[in-house]
Amino acid sequence: MRQKQLLLSAFGLLAFVLVWELVPKLSLVSQSLLPAPSDLPAAFLREFRSGVWLEMVLLSLDHYLIGFVWGAGLGVIFGVLTGMYLNMDWALAWVVRLLRPIPNLAWAPFAIIWFGVDQAAAVFIISIGVFWIVFFAAQGAIRGVDRELIELAEAFGFRSGPERLVKVLLPAATPGVLVGLRTALGQAWMAVVAAELSGVSGLGSRMMQASSLLATDIVVVYMLTMAVLYGFMDAGFVFAQSRLMRWKP
Repeated sequence: MRQKQLLLSAFGLLAFVLVWELVPKLSLVSQSLLPAPSDLPAAFLREFRSGVWLEMVLLSLDHYLIGFVWGAGLGVIFGVLTGMYLNMDWALAWVVRLLRPIPNLAWAPFAIIWFGVDQAAAVFIISIGVFWIVFFAAQGAIRGVDRELIELAEAFGFRSGPERLVKVLLPAATPGVLVGLRTALGQAWMAVVAAELSGVSGLGSRMMQASSLLATDIVVVYMLTMAVLYGFMDAGFVFAQSRLMRWKP
């Protein structure tokens, strides 16, 4: 069954690439609007040899990692606190309902005003996108902890909030928090592009420069670059998660 799945997946990917190759080659769509896959290696080599590709990747990774750490850290902290303490949840309920629907990109004008066209602006926008995903994941995971576990911990003398958190809530909620963190890994890349559309240097800004010159092969190179980077990060996260959760049957 596993081999059949792999073969079907490989066939689907090859069919997709073949159709993609034929559409511009047969002039169904202009190659200036949709480059063929066979044109991409040359475009990538030009970017790589010029040093631009590596520079843009490092800049975006810098924004990405700092923004992810800030957003995820604050999301876990506030998610856990509002999950543990109903009074805090009630106090922040309408603030959350007010701010949550605002898209990342809507914060770009304020990010530029507050931080200028600088890395801090990109980090701010990325952090917001990551924060909400992790916040709700952590809050839901804490609230989903079996009440019997909490009562058992209290029976053994773990009555204070910090004691319950360390001994019961965090270990039980970790799987749910990790799901939120993994989801945020992908959301953070979307936020990177949104942040860099404001002029901050990185993969997103390079894509915009290339699109303004109708260099669509360069645009696709950077789109695939983000896909590959995310793929490596997701695989690394899954590996780390499996190691962290070895105790779970």
